[in-house]
Amino acid sequence: MIRRPFHRAPEGERRQELIEATLDCIAELGLKGATVRQIALRAGVTAGLVRHYFDSKDQMVADAYRLVLSTFAAKAVDIEGDARTRLCRFIALNLTAPVANARSLSLWASFISHVRVDPVLAAIHREGYLGFRNDLQALIADVLNAEGRPYAESECRRLSIAINGIIDGLWLEGCLAGELFAETELVSIALNSAEALLGLPLGSYEPGSNEKDGTASALRLPEGADVHEE
Repeated sequence: MIRRPFHRAPEGERRQELIEATLDCIAELGLKGATVRQIALRAGVTAGLVRHYFDSKDQMVADAYRLVLSTFAAKAVDIEGDARTRLCRFIALNLTAPVANARSLSLWASFISHVRVDPVLAAIHREGYLGFRNDLQALIADVLNAEGRPYAESECRRLSIAINGIIDGLWLEGCLAGELFAETELVSIALNSAEALLGLPLGSYEPGSNEKDGTASALRLPEGADVHEE
């Protein structure tokens, strides 16, 4: 286990470091193995200091899960471009590292097994799921608006549920057996599936760099599609 070097830090920063140490332990040892002692060792502090910031391990786990869900997925608000570009990038970001990697899978597996039996984790999970789906629903609505296509809110909701399911399934496949797929294969499958559901061309995904939103990807839109950064 790699210990974090101890240094004096403001209250908020110290609490954040302890939550990150909690996640490191959970990813490596699982929820049961992530004891207060192990978390303290990882953070390079005493168990007493951990208890100064958290009333219980349950509180640490709940705060850690909130952090996971807040960083587990790309945020629509952080993605620039026109409506179609933003939807494409949102899908691509949520199927590539750092969202999709071995550590993310370990954390997901550790937490998801407790969501159905822990009401606090269940509430956090529901909030995270609805936040992601609402982001996706808003992006879909923006695309349909840009295309001048009338739609009902119920249609956007249905499409967001379907596309979210595709992203979830492909994310899991990529994390479990990423070596079985070509570099952009899962993203391309997701975009093609979204195109079929929307009845609109979205574009193709290509590796790249130096995008304004900080991703390591680029998207080639269909011919005739206008691309402009907001």
